[in-house]
Amino acid sequence: MDRIRSTLYLAFMWLTIPIATTLFLIAYPVPYKYRSKLISSWSTVTLYVLRFICGLKFEITGKENIPDKPCIIFCKHQSTWETMALQTIFTPQVWVMKRELLWIPFFGWTLASMKSIAIDRSSGKKALKQIIEQGTQRLKEGNWVVIFPEGTRKRPGEKADYKIGGAMLASQSKFDVLPIAHNAGEFWPKGQYVKKPGTIKMVIGPILKSNELSTKEIKNNSEEWIESTLKSIYEKDYS
Repeated sequence: MDRIRSTLYLAFMWLTIPIATTLFLIAYPVPYKYRSKLISSWSTVTLYVLRFICGLKFEITGKENIPDKPCIIFCKHQSTWETMALQTIFTPQVWVMKRELLWIPFFGWTLASMKSIAIDRSSGKKALKQIIEQGTQRLKEGNWVVIFPEGTRKRPGEKADYKIGGAMLASQSKFDVLPIAHNAGEFWPKGQYVKKPGTIKMVIGPILKSNELSTKEIKNNSEEWIESTLKSIYEKDYS
């Protein structure tokens, strides 16, 4: 049954993504802060359909930690789910991502129109400079900057070293960091289209003040909070 439901949801996505992309591109002349509301609305609809078809709900705690002005978001990357959920909470937002995503038909075109910071991960210092320069610019324009600090999706229980780029952006731009943990990978796993019914838990953590912490402390403190919070919300023990 889960496979049938997931197939129906996949069909919904493939039918609506071209339509949504066309609307986003038509609206390109409109200021981004208004265009981003279209993206947020579409994400809200897709999450509602996900709940209706697949029985996959979610609950968010820690909303009181969200600051009044945009900052840098460090979020665990386990699934496709969080890319939509974050759009419903933080708008307008931009992502730091690998440039290869821009090459995906429809989806990549939308990302290109979203002021994304598309980096070549093999370029080392050049990519780091791009994150700092473009990230600071986007923040000053009033956008939330979303960074997946491990750089790629990981299955529940898996972990990669947190990259230094986001912490350096925070340290040099003087914008704060908001860490976020969730267990979406337990219900919508990496590399799989089958979604399991249940309730995803997302926790928004306390702000990390960039003017009070060193670059290393920003990186380490965010990593420690995210990883320890994951252990408290996982459905299973992955130790």
